[in-house]
Amino acid sequence: MLSGRVTRTVAATAGAALMGVLLLPASTAHAQERTVNGGRLDWGLKSSFQRYVTGPIAKGNFSLQGGAATVGGSQFRFHSANGTYDPDTGAFRAGFTGGVRFTGHQKPSGALQLDLTISRPTVRISGGSGTLYADMVSKELKTGKVSNLSQVPMASLNLSGVNMRGGGSPIALTNIPATLTTQGAKAFAGYYTAGTELDPLSLSVDVKAPDRPAQQQPAEKPAKSAEPRTKDDDQQKADRKKDDERDRKKLPAKAGRVEDAAVDWGVRRTFREYVTGSIANGEWTLADGAQDGGALFRFPKGTGTYEKKALDATFDGSLRFTGDHGLDLTLSKVAVTTKGAEGTLYADVKSSDLKDTKVPLVTFDTAGLKTTDGLVTVTEAPARLTAGGAKAFGGMYKAGTQMDPVSLAVALDAKAQLPALPDLGSDPSPSATPEKSAAPAADQQADATEKTASSEDSSGFPVVPVAAGAGGALLLAAVAYVIVRARRGKATPGS
Repeated sequence: MLSGRVTRTVAATAGAALMGVLLLPASTAHAQERTVNGGRLDWGLKSSFQRYVTGPIAKGNFSLQGGAATVGGSQFRFHSANGTYDPDTGAFRAGFTGGVRFTGHQKPSGALQLDLTISRPTVRISGGSGTLYADMVSKELKTGKVSNLSQVPMASLNLSGVNMRGGGSPIALTNIPATLTTQGAKAFAGYYTAGTELDPLSLSVDVKAPDRPAQQQPAEKPAKSAEPRTKDDDQQKADRKKDDERDRKKLPAKAGRVEDAAVDWGVRRTFREYVTGSIANGEWTLADGAQDGGALFRFPKGTGTYEKKALDATFDGSLRFTGDHGLDLTLSKVAVTTKGAEGTLYADVKSSDLKDTKVPLVTFDTAGLKTTDGLVTVTEAPARLTAGGAKAFGGMYKAGTQMDPVSLAVALDAKAQLPALPDLGSDPSPSATPEKSAAPAADQQADATEKTASSEDSSGFPVVPVAAGAGGALLLAAVAYVIVRARRGKATPGS
């Protein structure tokens, strides 16, 4: 919990920011509803539940779905916000993509007694009150009955002091207190009762202003008179046309040529957390066209061939991890081959003690490969580290270690569109580097860390916690033009 002194200081700042919003000149015309397009939601659900799942009693773990990521010490990041916002009334709706599945208490038969998935969180705000909805698949604690519910009103949000009117872009809410609802408690399979304090959530979304009516569009400026053409201009145009025709003839005309492709891979979640944590104290940088999707890195512009489910393709982009204790690892010239039900991802590797080309880093399952409308896809295929990959990571992991899943999209038709990269929206923070983990562990001990015992998880299933005192209210950040960033760090658990 933040200290009283810090609480008062930040609260005063937030109040000043809110006042600034209220003093903005009011428009006499009714503002049109705007579109929410792009952004992220950071939420840990309940930190004590995470510790229980991965502790010595449940002996479980969690897995990410749909491009969800981890951020900080105990939060999950959902992405690609879509929705609406009305600056006149403050009505707000934003749905996010991604999910997290918690599993544990595996029986000798292999059956899981604990199995809970939360996905597609949606935040709705209207009339000063807010609710978080989510799709929930859970197994009843006592009976084992499985329920699959869509958009359950899971948590009520405390928006005291937040004025949602008159916002611009991006809109950001930080450390919003959340409380489990009656419906949420039922969908939570009985682990907690209604009224239980959950982790606070934060979000940031981009808002697109409506297009102005045609009559309000500014008149187009008259085009400048073109300079007279010359014979040299005509000759250059003819030469370019010949070059284009010659380049097209060089391309193979047979079916199976890759028109475009992308491979998505996050390397390994705990490795990313180690890199940005307090031990390595590092970061990653992308170059040559590689893109950051939060929980994954995209290597785009794939070229090569694909015939009879056999792919041989190379991709653009490079990825470099740097940090303390000699951490300096670069992966570049990524390539993928598939044959039968298995694929292999290669990369050129450069580190402080290794420099090698086309190293087979991971193998992944291609049994789920499918082709639709000229687009070949493999989605979140399980991946295992190879012997060459183990060497590339300096022995940090053994061959056979489970790595982040691999997703692959190959366009065989020029009209086929690749899946969109997770959209995190504009970054409200001044830093472009990855956020650093609040309570990381050295990745050499990642597996042990993921199983760390919680002091409160002494026996059986989690005990319903006692609510924190009213004096421990969390801070709220201002909305709209001015974003007040409260202290970052690990979310304070409710118990």
